[in-house]
Amino acid sequence: MKIVESWNVKLVGALAALVLSPAPCARAMQVVEQAEITLAIDADFPGGNIQVERVTGNVVDLHQDLRDTAGDWFYWYFRVRGAAGRTLTFHFTQSNVIGVRGPAVSRDQGMTWQWLGTSSVTGTSFTYEFPAQAAEIRFAFGIPYVQEDLRKFLARHQPDSALRIESLCESAQGRQVEMLHVGQLQREPDHRVLLTARHHACEALASYVLEGLLETVLADESAGAWLREHVEFLVVPFVDKDGVEAGDQGKNRRPHDHNRDYRQRIYPSVKALTNLVPAWSGGKLRVALDLHCPHIRGPQNEVVYCVGGPNAENWRQIMQFGRTLESVQAGPLKYRAEDNLPFGKSWNTGSGHPSLQSFSAWAVELPGVKLATTIETPYANVSGTEVTADAARSFGRDLAHALRSYLER
Repeated sequence: MKIVESWNVKLVGALAALVLSPAPCARAMQVVEQAEITLAIDADFPGGNIQVERVTGNVVDLHQDLRDTAGDWFYWYFRVRGAAGRTLTFHFTQSNVIGVRGPAVSRDQGMTWQWLGTSSVTGTSFTYEFPAQAAEIRFAFGIPYVQEDLRKFLARHQPDSALRIESLCESAQGRQVEMLHVGQLQREPDHRVLLTARHHACEALASYVLEGLLETVLADESAGAWLREHVEFLVVPFVDKDGVEAGDQGKNRRPHDHNRDYRQRIYPSVKALTNLVPAWSGGKLRVALDLHCPHIRGPQNEVVYCVGGPNAENWRQIMQFGRTLESVQAGPLKYRAEDNLPFGKSWNTGSGHPSLQSFSAWAVELPGVKLATTIETPYANVSGTEVTADAARSFGRDLAHALRSYLER
């Protein structure tokens, strides 16, 4: 049989699968005892994102697929098959898109993830030694989270009288956009809370934070019992559902992304949400939290923080909630209210086209709302602490305890 190397890749204007021989024909025709050995690199699965340029020996040149992104961004997620026993170097050719703890790696088809570490990284490349029996290894910028992960989470909590699963709308590409009602569903609640995530499809770590928060609401503990008695949560886990499943960046999508769509409302999920929430809230919507992840690295991007707007009273409530969160947090990812980003500082200047509006700017104007903010949870590093899926869930649990204390007062 021939020894052949190939890679599968999403390419614009080119073949989706290429089979190349990296060595002279004599080597390509070498006979081996077992089946044909094929190196395959692709992103043909939910959340996948990569463009492979070339394979030269044991070096793979590749870059993130930006699709309809304006400018640069850093999300990528691909799998490698047929590399057992080899050591490959993956070189990103367009920009530095390897995070502060190296790439995330999964050896079980995306079920669990670990950070490969910075020792594997040189500049804009990382190197991986594939185990001898490795049928498939996946690599990603961060820890992914797609619809199948949400399905598994919801399956663990059904049936439950405090959880109702509905559809907010159908996406532009025909997918159902999930909407959850959680908490007090048997009578009129004392408070309502709106939770959203994945306005930017690539910010997957935020979904683990959301899982931890919802787990606490549904848990057999005092905080969960209080929240189920007094609060109804409306939750949209994937505002950009198509982007999540397609593996889009989502951030800075042309002509504008989902988190700048709350005035024009060109996306079905944003339009449906803005139509639904005012009537659903009944004047009892107190808190609106939008879960995000920040940029790839740097001081402001390696701490958890809330984002302020120009509304002074809302900023006061953000800081009050922050101090409450500081006092109740028990998880490994430590939040500090002093890290919150007030309006007018750093990137938070509100500059942009007047026809655009963010989720939090829209939500703060809804009747009854006391607190509306974006919460940014880093992808890999929080003040020196490693971010994992479980650590992010723990931070979500801390948020739930803080909401209980904040609303109770």
